[in-house]
Amino acid sequence: MATAPGTRWYNAVWRWHFYAGLFCMPFVLWLAATGTIYLWKPQIEAWLERPYDTLTPSGPRASAEAQVKAALAAVWGATLHKYQLPQAPGEAARIIVGKDGSETRVYVDPYRLRILRTEVESERPMRVISDLHGTFRAGNPGSWLVEIAACWTVTMLLTGLYLWWPRRARGLAGVLYPRLRSGKRLFWRDLHAVAGIWVAALALFLISTGLPWAKFWGSYFKDVRAVTGTLDGPQDWPTGARSAMLGDHAEHEGMTMPHAVARGGDLDRVAAAAYPLGIAPPVLLAPPGAKGTEWTVTSDAANRPLRTTITVDGATGALTSRRDFAERHWLDRVVGYGIAAHEGALFGIVNQLLGTLTALLLATLSVSGAVMWWRRRPGGLLGAPIPLLRPRYGPVLIGAIVLLAVAMPLFGATLVLAVIFDRLLLPRWPAAQRWLGLVPIRA
Repeated sequence: MATAPGTRWYNAVWRWHFYAGLFCMPFVLWLAATGTIYLWKPQIEAWLERPYDTLTPSGPRASAEAQVKAALAAVWGATLHKYQLPQAPGEAARIIVGKDGSETRVYVDPYRLRILRTEVESERPMRVISDLHGTFRAGNPGSWLVEIAACWTVTMLLTGLYLWWPRRARGLAGVLYPRLRSGKRLFWRDLHAVAGIWVAALALFLISTGLPWAKFWGSYFKDVRAVTGTLDGPQDWPTGARSAMLGDHAEHEGMTMPHAVARGGDLDRVAAAAYPLGIAPPVLLAPPGAKGTEWTVTSDAANRPLRTTITVDGATGALTSRRDFAERHWLDRVVGYGIAAHEGALFGIVNQLLGTLTALLLATLSVSGAVMWWRRRPGGLLGAPIPLLRPRYGPVLIGAIVLLAVAMPLFGATLVLAVIFDRLLLPRWPAAQRWLGLVPIRA
């Protein structure tokens, strides 16, 4: 039987959309769930830490040096890594100390010098959520897997848009909103298509702003910047393990750097110099490295455009340098704005609500796709799309996929493997073809 022009291409697009969807669905649901929780980090952490922000002042506040001394006594053999400037009289001091490659956060009552709590940084609730989101807590291999899933989600969205594009639609029903009274089959089809069209742009934005944290793409991006001369000092975001959602208090590219033992009096001088500057909280004071006297004062604000980095001479309390977000390279600023929006911090609660809506739509897209597949799959078969006589042409889509393969090398590598399997191995594997539903089963 003759087939209409373009049918083979349309079938290929549908089949690849189906495969990408099956692979991505569990990842999308996982990332949507963990990402939504992380979006509300400010509110969650404020609730978790409320016992340490409502202290009753009792007498004069102890010096920062005395607070650090109490924290170091609680973690024997540790050294000071960061001191967080308190922002209100009732706040406990947050002091981050390091020992044997691990960091511990110590909550100290600044009036009585009591230890209120010690907590390993990597086990803090929101750090665990961020690691689950970005690496499955599986280190760099987990980051690679998340990156592959994210890249294939882009393919799923683009091929979905291509298949959805209305050609003979009459009205907006089934295009921009689902038909609710046309039976279950059309309902699930419309729900899937409509959720996809509404979420596509937001999802593509979330994926693109999350890639700088990924181990492979983040390193690729850094190498490209080094070659093109656009690398402007240390990146403000780490990559790979410990980088999921930008692990709190990550230092140079996510690595914990060695710190010298602070000299007596330096911390109090640096704190006194930092307070009047009005830096966006939380403000972290880090002692100098193995040599030198300059302390680093950084804003760790989730809204990255508010961040500032300052160096202060610990011996004199004099400011020696300052670099605001606006002074960074334009690529760093673009990534910074993207990360802030990705984390729901760029424009307050509206940003959080928009991110939550995006996650819900992605979950709807995944669930409706799974329901559609399950309802129509033949018993015992995967149920890949059957041939249809619907002409479509896709040079734009082909170009987009090629550009994505170049822009996202890990996606390009897995795409090549998938094409080799689909074109070279699968035709020589009849049992797999039958299980996929690509050839009819003979009685």
